[in-house]
Amino acid sequence: MYLNKVFLYGNLTRDPELKALPSGQQLASFSLATNRTYKDKSGQKQETTEFHNLVAFGRTAEVIAQYVKKGRPIFVEGRLQTRSWDDKEGGKKNYRTEIIVENFQFGADAKGGGTSAPSGQAAMGEESQAMPKDAGEIQYPDEEINPEDIPF
Repeated sequence: MYLNKVFLYGNLTRDPELKALPSGQQLASFSLATNRTYKDKSGQKQETTEFHNLVAFGRTAEVIAQYVKKGRPIFVEGRLQTRSWDDKEGGKKNYRTEIIVENFQFGADAKGGGTSAPSGQAAMGEESQAMPKDAGEIQYPDEEINPEDIPF
């Protein structure tokens, strides 16, 4: 069995760009920056930044485009996909590797809160419609949760 799975947590480098495919399906493309801190040979702390191209489809694309903006953190789960096309002028073959978003969660805002978004579920459309304008604010249930009610 083979595995193609990506997990990233980083900040958007630009606002998501929402487009419609000829089929009518929504597509959002955006970039994510992640960083890595390490010590070099001399013991000095170094930091490198990687930039990733991401693509989301359908309702996931709509929610990301609506609630996530440049600079905001997001956690994504997806898969790598490389597409190719021929350059019209020079006939040169071009390649682009992207992460196709399958699930995501909004990252914590400056207040330390965050909001989850289980993409790819039919009920998600109803949940996202009820989201407040300030998507970073967590709304807790009024009643207490009884540990005996948890199914596992």
